[in-house]
This record gives sequence, C-alpha cells and structure tokens, in this order.
Amino acid sequence: MPVVLEKGIPSAEELLREGLPISIGAERDLAKKKLKRIAIVNLMPNKSETEKQLLRLLAVSEENVEVIFLSLKTHKSKNISSEYLESYYQSLEAIGEEQLDGMIITGAPLEYVDFEEVTYWQELKQIMDYARDRVPSTIFICWGAIAGLYHYYDIPKSLVDKKVFGVFPHFISKETALFKSLEEPFWVPQSRYFQLDKELLEKVADIEILSESSEAGIYAVASKDHRQLFVTGHLEYEVDTLSKEYYRDMEKGLEIHKPRHYFPQDNPGLKPKNLWRKNASRFFNNWLKYYTGKNIAKGV
Repeated sequence: MPVVLEKGIPSAEELLREGLPISIGAERDLAKKKLKRIAIVNLMPNKSETEKQLLRLLAVSEENVEVIFLSLKTHKSKNISSEYLESYYQSLEAIGEEQLDGMIITGAPLEYVDFEEVTYWQELKQIMDYARDRVPSTIFICWGAIAGLYHYYDIPKSLVDKKVFGVFPHFISKETALFKSLEEPFWVPQSRYFQLDKELLEKVADIEILSESSEAGIYAVASKDHRQLFVTGHLEYEVDTLSKEYYRDMEKGLEIHKPRHYFPQDNPGLKPKNLWRKNASRFFNNWLKYYTGKNIAKGV
C-alpha cells in the first residue's frame, strides 16, 4: 500500500525511483482510501538515511499511510541544513488539530548526555506528552525508548561498559498482536551503550515486558494499554547499517568490537545477510494494523 507525503522529500523520491509505492504532493488525496497519519520525530544525525529506513518499511505494509516528519524548533542540526528541515519537516504546532494515528520517535547518539542536559529536552518532553495524550500509539526506538521511560516513569538509564552491538536472537515474553506471524527467535540489530534494567521495570505496575534476548537483554516493553511501545533495537536498519557504524567507529579510533552474529564467519570481508527484514516488515505492519488509529490490540 502507498506511503503518501505532502512534499517531495529527496529520500522518498529516491525510494519512488526504486519502485516502492510512494505518492507525493497532490496525490495525497488518497485520503479517500482511509490514510493513517503517522508522524516521525527523526532525531538521528543522518536524517536522510533514517527517513529511507522507516519509509521503506511503512511502504510495504498493508495500510495506506501518510507520513509527516517532525522537526524540533529548539535544536539546530549540525548534519543537515535548516533549509532542508524547513522544506520537508513540520513542527508539532503546524499539525494543529489534525488527528494523528501514530507516532515514531527515533533514537539519537546521546546515551552519555544526561536527559536534562539535552538541548531539546524540554521540547521533546512536550512532544512525548502530546503523544501520550493525543496519539493512539507511539513507538520509541533505542535512545528514544530510554528517554520515554525516563520521562513517563522516572526510570533512569543504565549504561553498559561494552557496546551492545550486533544482530541478536530475541524471544517473545508476552503474546501480543505486535508479534503476530513473527518467526521466533526473531533477529534484531542492536547498537547501544545502555540496557533496560529488568528489576526497575518490574517495579512499575504500568509496564509490561514483551520481548527479551539472553545475549542483548530486553528488547521491547509497553505501557499496559499498549499505547506506548519502547524498543531498544533497530528493525528498521538496512543490511549494511551496522557495517557502516563499525567502520565509522574504527576510523574515529573508538574502542569497538565486530558486531556479533553479523558478518558471516565473523569475517568483515564477507557480506552480511539480512536476517531481520521479513520480521521487521511484519512488526511494523502489525503496529500499523492493530495499534494505530483506533486499534489497540493486546492479544493476537
């Protein structure tokens, strides 16, 4: 089903040339086909790459989706021009009273920065409050997940000495529609310097643990009403994303180990396989189908 955007953002035009079902501009009149309006708060430095990753998954879902990229007024990006953001992104205020059916808040490389010291923290809190009060379902990804858990439940982040880095097998702890038709174990790319503290989570009555990995720890938790979904990993990643991160960190002289379960025979000279793409598509399709709009399905 098509992803619809009001403006011809370059990343979407690139995917359109690849043959993905993306409609731009006047074609958003597809509203008669019952579009679901999804806002993406893209906090990643490489915004174009993240745009393509998420648009690629949303475009192969069973739902008709209109995507709106949200920008932060209180943050000046070092990696992309203000002209780009003004052209292709909107502020939350610009949405006005228009109803959103879902929201995605991405990660950001901010694990070692105190939440209160993040330059846009106050504005992000306003967006998270808006999501809690007015959006049927929100996915918080990686740093976005620990930011949401801290804001909503005052759960501090738990940093780790060694980066959780690689593609790990995960298992379902609680059956929900979110995992419908996923093959278990399902593999998830992880790239983070934190973990979710299970003891702290289990002390919060409003939180359910949905998925875990014996190697990588907790993957997914949710509020009891399943309107807020917090995931530590990156099902949206392309097959070469971890490779790019690995070589980037090496070039910076950072202490980094090879991503686990990623390179065949643990050999960086061999091309990795995408072990997660099929389940990634099912995961986001389930979210759009069963959680966004007026749908909140806890069971299968």
